[in-house]
Amino acid sequence: MPTVREATYDLFRKQGMTTMFGNPGSTELPMLQDYPDDFEYVLGLQEAAVVGMADGFAQVTGKPVLVNLHTAPGLGNAMGAIFNAQANHSPVVITVGQQARSMITMQSNLTNRDAIRVPHPYVKFAYEPARAEDVPLALAHAIHLASLPPCGPVMVSLPMDDWDVEIDAAAAQLVIDRQVSGRAGADPVQVTELAARIRDAKNPIAVAGPDIDAAGAWDEMISLSELQNLGVWAAPATGGGRLGFPESHPHWRGVLPPAVGPVGETLKDHDLVLVVGSSVFAYYPNIPGPFLAEGTSLVQITSDPDEAARAPMGDAIVADVKLTLTALLAELEQTEREAPPAWPGPSRVEETDPVNASLILSILAEQIPEDAVVVLESPSSTLALRNQLRISKPNSYFFGCGGGLGFGLSAAVGIQIAEPERPVVCVLGEGSVQYAVAAFWTAAAYDVPVTFLVLRNEEYAILKWFAEIEQVTGSPGLDLPALESAQIASGYGIESEMVKTAAEIETAIKGAFADPKPRLIEIPVQPGMSLF
Repeated sequence: MPTVREATYDLFRKQGMTTMFGNPGSTELPMLQDYPDDFEYVLGLQEAAVVGMADGFAQVTGKPVLVNLHTAPGLGNAMGAIFNAQANHSPVVITVGQQARSMITMQSNLTNRDAIRVPHPYVKFAYEPARAEDVPLALAHAIHLASLPPCGPVMVSLPMDDWDVEIDAAAAQLVIDRQVSGRAGADPVQVTELAARIRDAKNPIAVAGPDIDAAGAWDEMISLSELQNLGVWAAPATGGGRLGFPESHPHWRGVLPPAVGPVGETLKDHDLVLVVGSSVFAYYPNIPGPFLAEGTSLVQITSDPDEAARAPMGDAIVADVKLTLTALLAELEQTEREAPPAWPGPSRVEETDPVNASLILSILAEQIPEDAVVVLESPSSTLALRNQLRISKPNSYFFGCGGGLGFGLSAAVGIQIAEPERPVVCVLGEGSVQYAVAAFWTAAAYDVPVTFLVLRNEEYAILKWFAEIEQVTGSPGLDLPALESAQIASGYGIESEMVKTAAEIETAIKGAFADPKPRLIEIPVQPGMSLF
């Protein structure tokens, strides 16, 4: 009869989950005993970085990925990254070691007390099997739930003495062989009604969200925009972790502002707003105002029932984004409305001393390979990057929807591992680096050739901006002097340099993209927000 360990690894193989990101401890060692040759274990030195790497890997592949954490302390360290993963709708399957069953009641050292309560409310499923024999079924349950829309992280707590227990072969094989899939199409009546609303609208507008990218629906969104001459805003940066529309397209309008009042003001001239693949909306900061102007209506298409239910206004269709857009296109014909005016190109940026972040990003735009992936965690430069790079290929931009720092650096490493043939550039603030700094070690140890571009402004610029909006004065902790990112990365084994002028930046970026190993470029920049 097979052991729990043997059946579990057969289950992982069947699901195509042969890469595991982890930071093991003593309670995980029995699971990893005689680790199979056809599996890869990607070691991270801190659990938040480990989950962040898996988050990036899962998003870019669209498949569930395994994470291996160390009982209660490891799960605790990872909670911020799990929060980010749920906001990103990432199918991350987290296994957490547990003390031996005979020692749990005594709360012996490393017992994960009330293990399933710890990750709530940021996982779709948390479970600790009642018997060793139930481990494969519990893991299968978790994998299937993580992969069904809306995707999200799950957690299974696994006692360390379960792995050598023998189980019924036939029952185990039934669990291993199952496949669970789910894509729900919209009610045809709702699609017909929406088509009529779009057709009858005088000045409709669309908002493209991250689920368009996750659903593989770029072509359908472009077709809808062109068929109906819709301008397309990107979802607010606070909730738009991926792109749903090419930013070089003449119908692109820019990034929707993230606060209630500014959103309502931006959309006030439109009688119909079609929000595709996004929440409505990831509002922040708190700038009050009307949600929508009088005479403006809104319809949302989302695969997430909770996104639909919690929206403060408008109607919603809960269904797969790609299937719904396909059905909608079949109901519509070419409109006679005029096309929206072409959106202007990036603004020209002059060189200053120190340089402006927008200049750096304009240089990056000139040098970046066509098939590159961009990962962003420089909050003060978000709009500048979007305006300068105009990213226009699917599955090419990733930003942490949750707002918790630490996603960017670690996710870039996971994405590069998943996509070894595509260049990956990670644009970071030096403050963001500190939240996942251990991921530098993984990049160096596994020769993961990410280009890390650190924009050093020696402050939390985004917090100073928020303080201005919130009318907060005299707050401590907003300056970051003497953070030497290049030296830190060098200590982890990554070739690093600091550059200051436009010519030096161009040379350094060229060299980094040509290097088969990770490189870090640190650039002092002007303080403050960069918007263009």
